Amino acid sequence: MQNEIAKSAGEIPVSEAVRYNESLHQDTTAKLFLVSSITYFFIVGIVALMIAAKFVWPELLGTVQYLTYGRLRPLHVNGMLFGWLLAADMGLMYYVVPRLCGVKLWSEKLGIATAALWNFIILGAVVSTIMGWNQGWEYAELPMFLDVLVVVAWIMFGANIFMTVAIRKYTQMYVTIWYCLGTILWTAFVYLTGNFAALFATGVNQANLNWMYVHNAVGLIFTPVGLAIAYYFIPKTSNSPLHSHKLSMIGFWSLAFVYVWTGAHHMLHGPISQWLQTIAIVFSVMLLVPVWAVVYNFFATMRGQWDQMRDNVPLKFLMTGVIFYLLTCFQGPMHSLRSVNAIVSKTDWIPGHAHMAVLGAFSFFAIAGCYYVVPKIFRRNLFSDSLANWSFWLFLIGGVGFFVTLWLGGFWQGWQWNNPAIPFIDTVVALKPVWIVRFFSGIFMFGGIVAFAYNILATMLGSSGNESSKMAAATA
Repeated sequence: MQNEIAKSAGEIPVSEAVRYNESLHQDTTAKLFLVSSITYFFIVGIVALMIAAKFVWPELLGTVQYLTYGRLRPLHVNGMLFGWLLAADMGLMYYVVPRLCGVKLWSEKLGIATAALWNFIILGAVVSTIMGWNQGWEYAELPMFLDVLVVVAWIMFGANIFMTVAIRKYTQMYVTIWYCLGTILWTAFVYLTGNFAALFATGVNQANLNWMYVHNAVGLIFTPVGLAIAYYFIPKTSNSPLHSHKLSMIGFWSLAFVYVWTGAHHMLHGPISQWLQTIAIVFSVMLLVPVWAVVYNFFATMRGQWDQMRDNVPLKFLMTGVIFYLLTCFQGPMHSLRSVNAIVSKTDWIPGHAHMAVLGAFSFFAIAGCYYVVPKIFRRNLFSDSLANWSFWLFLIGGVGFFVTLWLGGFWQGWQWNNPAIPFIDTVVALKPVWIVRFFSGIFMFGGIVAFAYNILATMLGSSGNESSKMAAATA
């Protein structure tokens, strides 16, 4: 049984443990990515609070040109997507893939160079967005020279991971590796389309390319790498075998086939062809196939193990993230229906939906991975189990308040917009209570970021706060 559990999560069976040397993993690259990503998570969290405050108090810092909404928002978006989430996912992949392959990372030096370049890109993005050097495309605001560096860094990351897989000891590839390799290929396609191909288009065609990029940034970058993390850490943290490898492959290939066609559902009722709108709707509804395959697999894996969620904080984050993923991917197909889209499109419903995907699902997966990995690669006990539990509840309370408020507020906003008797400015004033709840929900979420970041960084520095840590040290 123990061997089956180990194999399901990509670990080497106990019978082979004698031949497996954990010390062969240096994990320097993973450490660098995780430290920097968590630092950016904290910094960009402050920016998020400033943006939420500006919705309630529009005059806040309005005379400071570097802190206007138009400059802070792209800083927040790019900082959260690429400074925190993608960097954390990359760090976790540098940890997970070598262990799934039974070999060390192909090139630790290349990994360190990738981490250095990635941090240069993020710092450059901070400067460029604050200075207002902005290309003006959603999710693609970075100047061209930074876009080129992103491509270079991604090639370095992809080469390292592909070569590690190529020299693996184990013939069969666990589903996490499939999702990781898919992420590398799909990210290259999506990023090149959104940041380079769009240069050669104008008007509606450019808008189509941009929304293909925006939607697939979530669907073909953060979704597959997030699921790669979940597929590894749910069996690991619950100490249970994955329910079905075949079902995981169904989820993988259906995601690969379906997701790329869905971006145009953000442009329904706009100046695009009806056939393109219909295709976007059909494929958006078909997303229910990979989603249910994934969610059922995770829930079936947890059968009989739910009692572990009382004390297992990484598992709390993982399974709550699965629920958020399910809700997000139910909203997406509903949003694509023409009747629903006529109400919610361009309203606050969209930020609520997007935040539940990126923060509620995929960030929860990444946070769980950090809580599991950091004590192992730094060979220390977690600083505080209690603080980890607090971070979970702060994230959950703040997140639910944020998501639900914006969903309801967005529907209300859409109904008002569809009523020609209501002046637009009145719809803005009417949403102030929604934005107040959004701001205070953001405070809870930022509290979760602080608790998480402090806990992880204290663990890295070797601080001892856990009673269990002290007892373990005394026993040793």
